[in-house]
Amino acid sequence: MKKIYVYVIIGLSMLIQTQAENNPLLSPFNNQYNVPPFEKFRSGDFFPAIQEAITINKKEIQSIIDNKNAPTFENTIESLEYSGELLNQIATIFFNLNSANTNQEIQDAAKDIAPLLSKHNDEILQNPKLFERVKAIYNTRTKLNLNTEQSRLLDKTYKAFIKSGANLDEQKKARLSAINERLSLLELKFADNVLAETNNFKLVLDKKEDLAGLPQQFIDGAAETAKEMDLPGKWVVTLHNPSLMPFLQYSSRRDLREKIWKAYSNRGNNDNEYDNKETIKEIVNLRMERAQLLGYKNHAEYRLDDAMAKTPENVFNLLDQIWSPALKVAKQEADEYREMIKSEGDNFKLEPWDWRYYAEKVRKAKYDIDEEETKPYFKLENVREGIFTLANKLYGITFKEIKNIPKYNPDILAYEVIDSNKAFLGILYMDFYPRPNKQQGAWMTNYVEEYIKNGKKIHPVVSLVFNFTKPTASSPALLTYDETETMFHEFGHSLHGLFANTKYRSLEGTNVPRDFVEMPSQIMENWVVEPEMLALFAKHYKTGKVIPQSLVDKIQKSNKYGQGFGTVEYLAASYLDMDYHILTEPLKENPMTFENEEMTKLGLIPEIISRYRSTYYNHIFTTGYDAGYYSYIWAEVLDKDAFEKFKEDGIFNRSTAIGLRHILERGNSEDPMKMYIEFRGKEPSIQPLLKKRGLL
Repeated sequence: MKKIYVYVIIGLSMLIQTQAENNPLLSPFNNQYNVPPFEKFRSGDFFPAIQEAITINKKEIQSIIDNKNAPTFENTIESLEYSGELLNQIATIFFNLNSANTNQEIQDAAKDIAPLLSKHNDEILQNPKLFERVKAIYNTRTKLNLNTEQSRLLDKTYKAFIKSGANLDEQKKARLSAINERLSLLELKFADNVLAETNNFKLVLDKKEDLAGLPQQFIDGAAETAKEMDLPGKWVVTLHNPSLMPFLQYSSRRDLREKIWKAYSNRGNNDNEYDNKETIKEIVNLRMERAQLLGYKNHAEYRLDDAMAKTPENVFNLLDQIWSPALKVAKQEADEYREMIKSEGDNFKLEPWDWRYYAEKVRKAKYDIDEEETKPYFKLENVREGIFTLANKLYGITFKEIKNIPKYNPDILAYEVIDSNKAFLGILYMDFYPRPNKQQGAWMTNYVEEYIKNGKKIHPVVSLVFNFTKPTASSPALLTYDETETMFHEFGHSLHGLFANTKYRSLEGTNVPRDFVEMPSQIMENWVVEPEMLALFAKHYKTGKVIPQSLVDKIQKSNKYGQGFGTVEYLAASYLDMDYHILTEPLKENPMTFENEEMTKLGLIPEIISRYRSTYYNHIFTTGYDAGYYSYIWAEVLDKDAFEKFKEDGIFNRSTAIGLRHILERGNSEDPMKMYIEFRGKEPSIQPLLKKRGLL
């Protein structure tokens, strides 16, 4: 009996070894651009590959611990930094695909992989012998003659151990690890629920009167969606933003606006299998417990410790400076909409599902402009080429489309990015359209991060993911002005990744404090409305004519319109984020009750809700913006102030752009405020932001 058992074990081991050897995730990429060979991966490859990569990483860590030589920066900090390359590579691909091109097998695998990685990470950062070596170097850092980048890496590494419980006793370490594992699962569950709730609702329109007020391009798109869902002869509106937002903006069917708005705003709050309320309570309470285990008062203090803001008090101070003027403007906007409702002979109460509809009507009345007038000038392909032209004018870089390159979806475009000196910079993927297996929103990510090892530079592979309206049989993909800004924004993130020029991967590109990472992206938005920039790409998709100056003037004048609503809904979400994460006692009440109470205290008017309500607030419960959603407005303080320099020097000034590139290249290898002051010559002022938003 024992012999049979031994043979079974040996056979199983050989099978696992064979599977590992045949797993394409465990092999070098072996292609010209060092991109993942997506076509070779199967969903079932990921879990065994990550198990094998963890085993390899454990051996790497053990070799650092077993080193008989005294701890040095090179044999401990640098060795630790370069360890886990294979594991990082596989996990990066896996979680990127789970966001942008998922399936049930990947989602199921994530439930095993996330806690496995969490446990492995804790085992490294809570290892007392490894921490002893790190601590010995940290305690003698002033005598080591380290350069700035080495000092930043040492400081970041030491803090990672401290914030992972290296100084805790064994019982507390075990509890911390249990919390981290549980959180990794809860955050996945939250995101899966939001995706399911978004995909599960559809508004089916089967009568022509249901289409009242809707633009023809939207109607065509809704018909295409219906065909894809085997509903020929009907029209379908979904909860994906390119479908939802135009419907709320243009549909004169108030009953249908209410129906889809309620479906949108109640995602994760329907007391069904995808309900997120209990998940939120558990996430918030576990985060609070973890922070207190580590000696912090609350989760916000834990998260902000190494951010530019430093403390929750500083975050609230920033938000408070903007809240009052923004709320005042929002109330004025609400009064305008009530007046329009009255002028049209109606007497119903203004509700949240009315806001965008009347905002568009008032915008058109005040500025003689609507989005349907501007969209023909923002053909997706033209916007993309405009962004490439801007990058060339500022930095001299060029983009060459590559057809024969691995992609994770056939709709994706890929570009080789070449520097001004003809050197290869990296690869850029662009993924434009919604899919049922893709999270909502827009984001930048890396498949390969830049770093230097043994004198060899590893070039980045960057991906931009969007959810723009697809082209139809009668029209190309036409973007709204806001969507055009979004493309410029995410492209700014891609430049941060492509220009990265640091020795260490953990300090490269976007691996900066959360409240600094949005500055390089948001500054790009400033070019969109500049007449000199619009002339380069805003051309009518039928006639090829450049957008007329009269329309540019209208865009510029109307740009400040609606900023009360836009700023208030954003700030409300920022406050809500902080309110959850400054808790020092467990949250016991229903999160929606908590949200409503906090919004009432804030003075939020009932016609506006938080940009993200709690039960679908992916930013803070899934994607790492917990106690950090304020970052966008802080980054806007920086970007509006920084763009003033371009306005002074010329918006295409190459030397000013090179100064900005220096910030992008250095990532987190230097203090962000120090780099900003070097570029700008002074600390940032909040005045350009208030002026730009029309809130002064």
